[in-house]
Amino acid sequence: MDPLKPSTGLGVLHLFCKSSGEVNVDLVEEAIQKLSYLDGQVITISILGHKADMAFMVLSEDWVALRKFQTNIVNSGLVVVDSYVSLTEISEYAAGVPDDMRNARLYPKLPPENKNAWCFYPMSKRRNIDQNWFTLDFENRKNLMYEHGASGRKFSGRVLQVITGSTGIDDFEWGVTLFCEKPDDLKDVVYTMRFDEASAEYAEFGPFYSGIVGNLQQIIETSF
Repeated sequence: MDPLKPSTGLGVLHLFCKSSGEVNVDLVEEAIQKLSYLDGQVITISILGHKADMAFMVLSEDWVALRKFQTNIVNSGLVVVDSYVSLTEISEYAAGVPDDMRNARLYPKLPPENKNAWCFYPMSKRRNIDQNWFTLDFENRKNLMYEHGASGRKFSGRVLQVITGSTGIDDFEWGVTLFCEKPDDLKDVVYTMRFDEASAEYAEFGPFYSGIVGNLQQIIETSF
């Protein structure tokens, strides 16, 4: 199958997995090596709670490569219990950002050093009769998002946010992945930003997954 690539940026695949009882770790490692050889990135995470045992955050220019990675993971004996598909993007409210910031958002290098507390959640904007984000004029939306972004920038250095677009691709409109130094950083940044009008009035959230970033051996030893 020929490669299938976005015009700009990367495809992003989150896979949340549980063990079937017999996991072939060599096949998992082989799947990671194959994608890395194609200039893809694979972040492995041990998940806390009952929803999954471990997760993969996978980035590649090629959707076909992402799909082959998923197939290889399933063939290893891991069971995919949830997933999310999205694309790296530049927000329409961030037009004109410097090239270095643009490239960091479209082509992030992950995981960041010393930020092993991890969280993922999807979100959308409301379309209620009296709370419809998409009927607000652009300048209003832009101002609300500027306020929201300013809250997030207070956590610069403590938190790396990777916001990816999924409108028309998955069940929500964005995926939010957080890398933090400490677990309470995850809580603090999400709690602080909930008070912004863009979130308090217009945001809807999907399930949250939290865990610990590590290399494959660490994640296997911790998760199974």
